[in-house]
Amino acid sequence: MQVTPTITQFCHNVWQLESTIQLVQQGSEHLHVVTEVTPFHPVSHIWPDHPADKGTLNDHVVLDCQVGAVENATGELYVGQAIPVKRDEEGWSFVVVHCLNKEASSLTVGEQVTLNVDKAYQLSLSRGHSAGHLAYLALNKVLTKEGYWRKDADRKDPHGNYDFNSYAQVTSFVTPDKCLDTYRLGKTLRKRGLNSGDMLEQLPAIEQLTNQQLVAWLSIDSPIEVDCHGEKLTDSRYWSCDLNEGQKVVLPCGGTHATSLSDYQSIEVRLVQIDANNIEMHTDVKAAQ
Repeated sequence: MQVTPTITQFCHNVWQLESTIQLVQQGSEHLHVVTEVTPFHPVSHIWPDHPADKGTLNDHVVLDCQVGAVENATGELYVGQAIPVKRDEEGWSFVVVHCLNKEASSLTVGEQVTLNVDKAYQLSLSRGHSAGHLAYLALNKVLTKEGYWRKDADRKDPHGNYDFNSYAQVTSFVTPDKCLDTYRLGKTLRKRGLNSGDMLEQLPAIEQLTNQQLVAWLSIDSPIEVDCHGEKLTDSRYWSCDLNEGQKVVLPCGGTHATSLSDYQSIEVRLVQIDANNIEMHTDVKAAQ
């Protein structure tokens, strides 16, 4: 059976569907199963900020869900960090790999299976991921409007504020109803114009202003949309939301997301200094009841 790129449904509020198995392969730790269509979001092998969905394939627990690439000429599947090519490489099909217990080896190519995503878990990750975007946009705005940049920075976010997040972000990790971002305030960033010393001294005030901005934005109740430029895993997807800042936010992002600002009761950030050059932004969510 020729393996085709996985058609993804994780951006369409689809948590259950039936699909046909395209490939079954034993890995070193798991049985790898690829279906034609899936509602599961895999963890990215390039920027693993958003965890894999949980759920089941028939009666089998999906223990992990990863990105895979199949070499069309040989049918060989490469999973996660073992993928040797860039996305959309000619002659390769990028797929979602459902990782099952090895005892599920009775599954066969061509078999119809039912895939069920843990809806509550996915929604908690979606809220955490969208909150992370909102938090860094609020932080960008505060640092710009309160004069923490001493000269013009080349990178601007969609609101026209200096893009501190883009310059300084080292890692970002989403967990249920939470996002943790790590920022480095090093020499390069100071050369670009950030008054990092002032920022560190006034971190509590910046935190307070960032939270005030988040309260103001959540009161708008705007919808959050994900614009998918195709159904394949490697097709571009864009997060967007109108925060009444003059320009609608549009950000490239491959994760799952909340559907509205009204999904939140609150979003609150804590800015924590780790050392002279590193801070963390902890973004915590309370879901609307």
